[in-house]
Amino acid sequence: MTLAVVRSRALDGLNAPEVTVEVHLANGLPCFTLVGLADTEVKEARERVRAALSNSGLEFPHNKRITVNLAPADLPKESGRFDLPIAVGILAALGHVDARRLEGMEFAGELSLGGELRPVRGALAMALALRRRQAGPVRQGGLVGDAVRSLVLPMTSAREAARVEGVTLLEAEHLSQVVAALRPERDGELPPEPLRVARPDAMPQALPAAAFGDLRDVKGQAAAKRALEVAAAGAHSLLMIGPPGTGKSMLSRRLASVLPPLTQDEALEAAAVQSLAGSFKAEHWLMRPWRAPHHSASSVALVGGGSPPRPGEISLAHRGLLFLDELPEFPRAALEALREPLETGHITISRAARRHDFPACFQLVAAMNPCPCGHLGNPLKACRCTPDQVTRYQARLSGPLLDRIDVQVEVPAVTPEVLAGAPDGEPSEVVADRVLRAQAVQRARQGCLNAALDGRGLDEHAALEPAAQQFLKTASARLGWSARGFHRVLRLARTIADLAGTGSISAAQVAEAIQYRRALPGA
Repeated sequence: MTLAVVRSRALDGLNAPEVTVEVHLANGLPCFTLVGLADTEVKEARERVRAALSNSGLEFPHNKRITVNLAPADLPKESGRFDLPIAVGILAALGHVDARRLEGMEFAGELSLGGELRPVRGALAMALALRRRQAGPVRQGGLVGDAVRSLVLPMTSAREAARVEGVTLLEAEHLSQVVAALRPERDGELPPEPLRVARPDAMPQALPAAAFGDLRDVKGQAAAKRALEVAAAGAHSLLMIGPPGTGKSMLSRRLASVLPPLTQDEALEAAAVQSLAGSFKAEHWLMRPWRAPHHSASSVALVGGGSPPRPGEISLAHRGLLFLDELPEFPRAALEALREPLETGHITISRAARRHDFPACFQLVAAMNPCPCGHLGNPLKACRCTPDQVTRYQARLSGPLLDRIDVQVEVPAVTPEVLAGAPDGEPSEVVADRVLRAQAVQRARQGCLNAALDGRGLDEHAALEPAAQQFLKTASARLGWSARGFHRVLRLARTIADLAGTGSISAAQVAEAIQYRRALPGA
């Protein structure tokens, strides 16, 4: 047999389209040709495969003309994930591997020169794509074609992808293990030993919430803690404004300690994006992602991009928290790029040849100083900035961006007397219990958290008492809110009412919500 066909998968954003690896051996001038829109990393597979086969005691056809085609030809292929399918295809073409058994399998893995299998990015995305394929159309009581397949991956990648149910994941540590499991059966010989079915790594018994600290560590700041609880209960975006050292970053980290753990489906969504970036860690399973990029990050680093496009910080924070400290110090283009993802929960990266969609359902938590010196409105230290400097500094945040941030709260300076004598506040677990109850009410009532309520959902679920309705209309007209600002106050009021356990929204709850939409302090 001189032609072998092996199936693998590429990465196209969060999708993992099927790739057919065709290997043909022919007589002629010895060479190794690889075609099919392969990136430089894929073309280098020729040397890795040649050395891995030789060092594993397997035959490499040095005197043959080897042609490897990666189909479809118009789909870009990158990384070393095709090393293993190419090596298996060469051995199948030589007759050292049972080609019939390849019909029910897919392969992906990078090879070392010694034949060891190294992990690849996007293992979860490949497993999810295979599950979608096997849940496809049915013909005459059975799956179309050879839809039932198993996926062979390096051990680390297989255990990462084994969290996807409904797919058979097989793990291997060395190329020789794969070849031994696929060798043809001969009379008088023992049957080949199958590859091990991958099991996910042990999950943590308790979530390491201590990594984010406890809310009781924050002295004073009762108003900021309340705003933090409201933001957590309804998944609202949060901006904290105050002088340096007042606890803004400290409070931001404590927000993660009061949020409920991820559900299995949410954890799988978040892990799939992290797997795509090669940053998935088993010990963080069910923990909400926490991303805190430096303020020098570019717009590409925040929203994603590159060639091929990779997910940015907003996608890596999917189902979790994105903390932007020193918010006005970020490049203006980077901040403006956040506007659409804050509304839609996803980001579309368009290039000349291809378009990639990444999820970006994150909760924004930001902190900033009120002025360049940081002490505007600080009773403990005088501000030395001119009004023009304050205006220019605050103007780095555009009105449309601020309009999309639900909760804007001031974090004032804490006096030494408060620091020395203030009693401990509520622990995170107490606040987390209230947040969990409020979120359970929201999901039971409308199927989502309040931050995701649309206009029709607000009309249906955010019933205002007559006094509250009149108060909100008056405040909206006097403060000149946009329709977006009006709806965001209504969502906040709905969350405050859920924390209080009331069905209708009172005027006091509307007033509290309005306080969270305060403007930046002026000079």
